[in-house]
Amino acid sequence: MTEQEQILSLREQLHKHNYNYYVLNAPAISDKEFDDMMHLLQELEQKHPEMTDANSPTMRVGSDLSKDFKQVQHRYPMLSLGNTYSESELTDFYNRVKELLGNEEFEICCELKFDGTSISLIYENGKLVQAVTRGDGEKGDDVTDNVKTIKTIPLVLHGDYPQSFEIRGEILMPWEVFEELNKEREAKEEPLFANPRNAASGTLKLQNSTIVASRKLDAYLYYLLGDQVPCEGHYENMQKAASWGFKISEHMRKAKNLQDVFDYIKYWDVERKNLPVATDGIVLKVNSLRQQRHLGFTAKSPRWAIAYKFQAEKALTRLNQVTFQVGRTGVITPVANLEPVQLSGTVVKRASLHNADIIEGLDLHIGDMVYVEKGGEIIPKITGVDTDSRGFMLGDKVRFIARCPECGTPLVRFEGEAAHYCPNDAGCPPQIKGKIEHFISRKAMAIDGLGPETVDLFYQIGLVHNVADLYSLKAIDIRGLDRMGDKSAVKIIRGIADSKQVPFERVLFAIGIRFVGETAAKKLAKAFGNIEALGNATKEQLMEVDEIGEKIAQSVVTFFALPANRTLINRLKEAGLQMEKQAEEEVIHSNKLAGLLIVISGLFRHHSREEYKDMIEKHGGKNVGSISSRTSFVLAGENMGPAKLEKAQKLGIKIINEDDFLQMLL
Repeated sequence: MTEQEQILSLREQLHKHNYNYYVLNAPAISDKEFDDMMHLLQELEQKHPEMTDANSPTMRVGSDLSKDFKQVQHRYPMLSLGNTYSESELTDFYNRVKELLGNEEFEICCELKFDGTSISLIYENGKLVQAVTRGDGEKGDDVTDNVKTIKTIPLVLHGDYPQSFEIRGEILMPWEVFEELNKEREAKEEPLFANPRNAASGTLKLQNSTIVASRKLDAYLYYLLGDQVPCEGHYENMQKAASWGFKISEHMRKAKNLQDVFDYIKYWDVERKNLPVATDGIVLKVNSLRQQRHLGFTAKSPRWAIAYKFQAEKALTRLNQVTFQVGRTGVITPVANLEPVQLSGTVVKRASLHNADIIEGLDLHIGDMVYVEKGGEIIPKITGVDTDSRGFMLGDKVRFIARCPECGTPLVRFEGEAAHYCPNDAGCPPQIKGKIEHFISRKAMAIDGLGPETVDLFYQIGLVHNVADLYSLKAIDIRGLDRMGDKSAVKIIRGIADSKQVPFERVLFAIGIRFVGETAAKKLAKAFGNIEALGNATKEQLMEVDEIGEKIAQSVVTFFALPANRTLINRLKEAGLQMEKQAEEEVIHSNKLAGLLIVISGLFRHHSREEYKDMIEKHGGKNVGSISSRTSFVLAGENMGPAKLEKAQKLGIKIINEDDFLQMLL
């Protein structure tokens, strides 16, 4: 056997042993034998670089090369599921499916709802070619290199798999790994992960895949997509996928009726606590793919599936102290410091109290025994007080503070709002640092190399007092600071310089005007064109813009009324940031859709829904969300919602597919 043939043989054997060990949990050889084979393969691959294969078992160790994640368009949008916590709503879902199917018989596939981070895996000719995060549902991050380090995800398949397909699932961090990781972080005085879901998500987005490999992530796959799926049933497809090498939950079951569903839920509400990974509910799917297609989708979720969430776990513990935190927008958040207690697999020491009304409603006293729930919250919350356990040692009643705990400024509470604010946004340290962190974030200015720790360092030593100061920094200013070498310094300065090309609407979002999110920033940038026009706009003029209400309009007026903010904007403009919408962005391609009201429904092949909305606007049309007698036509993709289809047909509204629509624009 030649060395090249030996490489191919070793790869095949190691893929098989990896599957036996990590998926079947039935190793056929010892760890030492496996390691010896792996080392031999590594040596042979180094001798024969012409045999490089991205899906070799040796790729699972990861790489310490830093790579930015590129955005990838999902072929099929990754929609979220509707949630319910009650059996009555579950019954409503079941009966609704029954009615929409015209009383045709159907089966429900019951699955555990794993609490991790969603992933989409693309396979071509039996090899993993791409792994993409959920992202915003339309686009996600390409994390292929990191996913290849997860040993329960096959790099090469075996069996009668389709030539091309997509499989979706959940990437998880097992409880055991999570607890060990937090112990290590605590020893290093690093912030702890709140739960395994956050830890898995954060790990998957690390730039260093060697660290990802060390985190021992796991994965369960639960949905198959493609033009060549082998079976008509979802459950049957997942059993097929298991035979190709995927880790599919052995606890998936088919239910013939609603009672079967309730029995499954009742069993796992208790038994899930014995699983090695986090679960937070049950997913129910109509099993037949034909029936799934008939049922279709709403704008946000499939009509053929629903998630039943388990009731949040409760724990009783003592309230030791209440502290108050200041957010980047000045919101004051009270936090309960508790006697540590085990809850949903983690030790809870703190819980959110949200606002003054919550504190008053609970009638909290220091020393109270309180009920804590976690549920879907990242930070647990107090839901009640055991008043029967109060004794003579009870401490003071908890009262909301009157002044900012950081800068001492008297707090304000706006009419109609539950939160208290520190109005000193230009002089309150947490707000200043929070604004800078928001400014540099990925969806805003996306300044490479900067993070919260670096921002805090720059602020503490007086280098940066606001976002405009970033544009005065030089490499020599930061070179030699704590953990800051020449390469890091150059990277940061280059990232700051590159951010000057960020378009106006993102600059507007980055500035951090209260209530102005990404969508509002886009609307305002398009309506006013430049920062001067926006800054001089009246409240009434602002409210004329689509989706801009009184609250946002007043916030914009208030922002520009402050001289300090005007000065900040001028400094950013002088630094070279984009303060007006570029001419080419304003170009209307044509008037071919002028005056037309268009509804979009379904799933598309050529472009995303957002891209089609953009096309409609650039050709003079207007996007509308619901069908009425005024609707000009419906742009329909696959699985158009039955209700929309029925209404369009009833009103005689024309339905156009995406190919015909694209022809209209030529």
